[in-house]
Amino acid sequence: CTVIFTRLATRDLHKPISILFCNLAVSDLFTSFSGFWISMLFITNPDITIFGSQDMLAPYSLYTTSILSTIYNLVSIGIERYLAVAKSMRTRFRVARNHSMAVVFISWVLAFFLGCLPLMGWNCLQAERSISVLYSPFCVDYLVFITLPNVVVAFLVPLFTYLRIIIILRKRKLRMQACGQATGTYKSAETQVARTSISIWLLALVSYAPFFAGVIFDATNQRCHTDLYPGVYIFRNCTAMLITITCLGNPLLYTLRLRELGAKLKALRCLSANRVRACAI
Repeated sequence: CTVIFTRLATRDLHKPISILFCNLAVSDLFTSFSGFWISMLFITNPDITIFGSQDMLAPYSLYTTSILSTIYNLVSIGIERYLAVAKSMRTRFRVARNHSMAVVFISWVLAFFLGCLPLMGWNCLQAERSISVLYSPFCVDYLVFITLPNVVVAFLVPLFTYLRIIIILRKRKLRMQACGQATGTYKSAETQVARTSISIWLLALVSYAPFFAGVIFDATNQRCHTDLYPGVYIFRNCTAMLITITCLGNPLLYTLRLRELGAKLKALRCLSANRVRACAI
């Protein structure tokens, strides 16, 4: 919420990349809300989160939608950063504010469509044959359909974009060294991009890999719910906690300049105080 408020309230942050950052924070906020909804259902009636019911379709669909939106935002940010760095070398395309708004709209439409497929009928409320053990009443084939392509997108696209950014910065640094110019800025930028990309990869690996493993387990498992209780469901809950940690980590990674964020908030407080003082005068 702090990231969203700061991005919206500060004029100099109304940039294409800032829109994507703000939308990423909104996606993480939705993930937290839907996770809280599922947690409350687990507290009030644990059986429906284990054996599945009609009441679980809506929170699970919202949870899936928010996770998909987060993945699409991470991919969009990586592509935008690549285009911003590469525009002076290989492409003249420049990302504008309208492009970011279109990407945000498309990502949410796609996330809602894929995430709400169980609400449209792709669920196993009636058929027990392919029901998911971990996420009842979702179907196993739906989870595989959602997970596999998005995991590939979430890992391969950022890998390509951030590696290309590092390669481009290294080439520019070598070119400037050949001309006898200072290269401290490029070296610093290359180091920062490398650290950020490694942090993103580690966070995504730690948080989403267990969920992916759970889907694979679901697809290969032949036992019923009671045979797997409680160990498998403890694993499922830990997976949800890791995804929530990702929601907390994303704003810190993408707005990792905590001093800068603090300075913005301080400037907003000063601005509000000045307005109050002016009104009093």
